[in-house]
Amino acid sequence: MAKVGLFVRLEAKPGKEQAVADFLRGGLALVEQEPETTTWYGIQLGPSTFGIFDTFPDEAGRKAHLGGKVAEALFAHAPDLLAAEPTIEMVDVLASKGA
Repeated sequence: MAKVGLFVRLEAKPGKEQAVADFLRGGLALVEQEPETTTWYGIQLGPSTFGIFDTFPDEAGRKAHLGGKVAEALFAHAPDLLAAEPTIEMVDVLASKGA
């Protein structure tokens, strides 16, 4: 069961909205290689606001993800794609259905 998670808010630079959406779609292949990532969602909150919500069984899984390939790629592409640094919030999962 997922006990902890991350919510990451991403604000695309003007004209980079499609590139951010494509980045999130491509991130799925990387995160599928992470056995401790229980769920992972690339989401769009508004015209230029995107996010990532993912969950993990424990703190070790969350730390492994933060040091993984998706995080590495995100920070490598952030200066070109994002208007500001990603906002990363650590969350505790209180209830869930499914994975």
